Amino acid sequence: MAQAFDTLAAAKTLHDAGMNREHAEAVASIVRQGQGELVTEATLDARLAALEARLTNRLYAVAGAIVGAVFASAVAVAVAILQALPGP
Repeated sequence: MAQAFDTLAAAKTLHDAGMNREHAEAVASIVRQGQGELVTEATLDARLAALEARLTNRLYAVAGAIVGAVFASAVAVAVAILQALPGP
């Protein structure tokens, strides 16, 4: 789970370590802004599951089309062979 970044605590820690207050606040603000690009593990898992489902559906659609084409070709070959055989 993502945790909120405490900019006040971060700025205080930086200031206590010797950084001037304005710089400490700026650094804390930049770090906080960068967190907007992070995702939680749950969000990533959900998006990966959705992607997997879409890819699986496409795979089944392509496999179905291939099986259908092979079956149609087999039927066409069987009909051609039967038509080429001499009649009774």
